[in-house]
Parts: sequence; C-alpha cells; structure tokens
Amino acid sequence: MWGFAPVLNRLGRDLGFTQVVMWGCIILYVGTLVADPNGLRVGGFLNFLSPSNESLFMFGASGAIPVFRFNRWWTILSAGWLHGGLLHIFFNMMWIRQLAPATAELYGASRMVIIYSVAGASGFLASTIAGGMFTFLPGFLRGAGFTVGASAAIFGLLGALIYYGRRSGSSIVGEQAKSWAFVLFIFGFIMPSVDNWAHLGGFGGGYLAARMLDPLHPERLDHLIIALVCLGLTALSIGVSIVDGLRLFSR
Repeated sequence: MWGFAPVLNRLGRDLGFTQVVMWGCIILYVGTLVADPNGLRVGGFLNFLSPSNESLFMFGASGAIPVFRFNRWWTILSAGWLHGGLLHIFFNMMWIRQLAPATAELYGASRMVIIYSVAGASGFLASTIAGGMFTFLPGFLRGAGFTVGASAAIFGLLGALIYYGRRSGSSIVGEQAKSWAFVLFIFGFIMPSVDNWAHLGGFGGGYLAARMLDPLHPERLDHLIIALVCLGLTALSIGVSIVDGLRLFSR
C-alpha cells in the first residue's frame, strides 16, 4: 500500500467506512430536515421527525416516481444514505455498526464497500421496478413510489455473511446471519411502510456480489479502486440530486 499501511490500519479493519456511513447519513438526515422545516412531521411514533417528501426527493430519494416520472435513475445510489425519520436512522445505524465491521473482517474493507454499494443499488432498483409494474399487489409487496434508507445495503451485508458461511463452512457466521435476516424479513412484512422489495433486492445483490468477490481469496488492488469508484459515484449521485432538485423546485 505504498507505505500507507500503518495509517490505514489505524482506521480499523473497515478503513473507517462505518464511521463514514454513519456520519454521512446523520448529516444528510439533518440536511433534509433543515431544507424544508415547514414540511417536518413530528406526529406519531414511527414518523417522529420525518423529513417532507419534497426534501427527500431533492436529496436523492429513489422509487418509481423519481426514476420513471422524473428520470432520476441515479437515485438508486443516493437513496441508501437518506432516512425517513428518527427511528428509521437510529435502527439502521445500529445495524450498520454491527454488520459492516464484521463483513470487513471477513472480506476486507474494499470488498465490503463494493458489497454495500451493489446491495443498496440493487435493492432500490428492485423496489423501483416493482413500484412501477406491480401496483396491483398488496401494499407490502407493491414496491415504492418513494423510498430511502440504508436497509437495502444492510440486507446485502447479511447476504454476504450468509455466503461466507456457506463458502468457508463456518456454521457460526452463516447461522447467525440467517437468524438476523429471518427476523428482519418477518419484521418487514409485519410493520407498515417497510420497503420489502428493497430488502429482497439488497439481500440478493449482496449475496451475488459476495459470491463474485470470493472471500477465501485475498483482496487485490483493483478491489480498492472499484470501492473508491463506488464511493465517488455515490457522492456524485447525491450532489446531482441536490442540484437537479433545486432546479426543479425553482421553476
């Protein structure tokens, strides 16, 4: 690593990515609240301190409406860094803090970032397509008009841990991840306003990405380059969302 290994090691096994995600999501959450204070929703337990749909749209919410009606296809990358309420971001950050370092320990930091990014994008792509095509299905299987949250990527990390258990023969890792995934899937089908298509798509994307990245082989330099590209495209998608949102709302 060109002499930077000691510095990188001080960032932890995930190279600080967990902190980047947590602080990035928190800053963007506060930004969505400040951008439209008049649309702030404070009523109800699940909707406490929820940003307005207009604010979430401007910062990069995905789903059938932003993608198909406004051609904001890049939002499948940005939506995973936004959240729809205080409880929403609290529980997602708690799961990220639990799963991201563990995944980085098994796959390496660069491959964990790739898995996280691919899972988030595949989850929101699945939800967007379902929201545009499967409007005849019951609410919990209909997809989403608007959708945000890190849970698609979180399910991707679970998928990666399950694949690691199968690939390495580690029943402890695999069974623990399966139990977490089962509980979260059941929770999603019971609770209202949960984007189950994003969860399913994220899980599948994370599992497939993990399979392609084979955790039993060492990380390579190209993994680091791809991870940096993923982060760069994600940051770009958020920036483009804000610029395009300001343009649309200024009309």
